[in-house]
Amino acid sequence: MSADILRFRDYHFDRVADDEIGLETAVDAAIRDLHEILLCWGTEAARQRAEECELMLRRVLSESVVGTPGLR
Repeated sequence: MSADILRFRDYHFDRVADDEIGLETAVDAAIRDLHEILLCWGTEAARQRAEECELMLRRVLSESVVGTPGLR
């Protein structure tokens, strides 16, 4: 078994992949992102990562709410 380990500076959201993830996956990714953001707090990379994380969460939440019957 092997795994790819991504370091904070090596990781960026793939905007296409954001469209294909569910709310649970987005929350899981956000928790990991927030941990890494806190480790690099105050840097430009942390600020950018936080903005990407927020955008991903907003998009997935919006799609989840719009896609739910009775919620619009």
